[in-house]
Amino acid sequence: MRIEDLDYELPTELIAQEPLASRDASRLMVVDVTTQRVSHHGFRDLGSLLPPALFIFNDTRVFAARLRGEKATGGRVELLLLRRAFPDTDRWIAIGRASKPFRSGHELRFAQGALCARVLRVLDDGELEIELFADAAVDELLSRVGEVPLPPYIRRAPTQVDTDRYQTVYARRTGAVAAPTAGLHFTEASLTELEQMGHQVAYVTLHIGPGTFRPVQTDSLADHPMHEERYEVSEATANTIRRAQADRRPIVAIGTTVVRTLESAVDGDGRVRAGEGATRLFIRPPYACSLVDHLITNFHLPRSTLLALVMALAGEDLTRRAYREAIEHRYRFYSYGDAMLIRSKVE
Repeated sequence: MRIEDLDYELPTELIAQEPLASRDASRLMVVDVTTQRVSHHGFRDLGSLLPPALFIFNDTRVFAARLRGEKATGGRVELLLLRRAFPDTDRWIAIGRASKPFRSGHELRFAQGALCARVLRVLDDGELEIELFADAAVDELLSRVGEVPLPPYIRRAPTQVDTDRYQTVYARRTGAVAAPTAGLHFTEASLTELEQMGHQVAYVTLHIGPGTFRPVQTDSLADHPMHEERYEVSEATANTIRRAQADRRPIVAIGTTVVRTLESAVDGDGRVRAGEGATRLFIRPPYACSLVDHLITNFHLPRSTLLALVMALAGEDLTRRAYREAIEHRYRFYSYGDAMLIRSKVE
């Protein structure tokens, strides 16, 4: 597969800059792989569009990972915290921007010095190992001083609205720098309604890194390096999935991160393994999923690994046709945009 296979032209006014007033007020395009048909619905129709199924969600929680401040010399600096270098410490792996390159020993200040950082090491790929320190609890200061790391295509500063809306209602395990956006459409009421209709729900965790926004820059997708992301599948979720398989209950992944988690955790017999792990799995045509029957996802950037994953489930031609139709029907794109249901297997 070549990079140009992931191209499409999107009018910039279709890139959603704000969330809708209600999470579940978005539109839902249904892409049926068996019939090769595309149809249009509201997201609130979701539960009635599938037989009793197992919906699997990513319960990662986005944290206030972006810090804006200055060096000791006064130059402006910006950090994006990625993950802790070591558990239960204030040492972090981050990426940064400044007018001059970072060097070991640089002192950085945020919120007029309420929170400070020291660059310990400059790593490969522009990453830094830093240590945060303050007179108060660092994690508490981060939640007040840091910003929600909105994606680069949202061309505005984050507001208090984003603190709530760029987060799923079921987020509980902190560690992501980007939201699992397919889940942003769900409300507490819609989750309850799914279960009342006979559907089941379960949760996995994959902490999303900034690589989710990294465009493919190699001519061949096979040469694109995927960033590593940590995931976990609990024993309870693994057992729920096994029961669903035994009962021939369809498995619905809520977002591409769930697909990657499940496909990374599956064994050679098609059974999911419980436990923690790290994945660099790049799903693209002609990859065939072992566990996932259907996918709920948003509309993705051109030249992105996420669009390649969608093509693996829906097929290249049908995906392109669906995206053309979404543009013609003025769907809203990307993180705060509308949703798509890919029905990739026959019930």
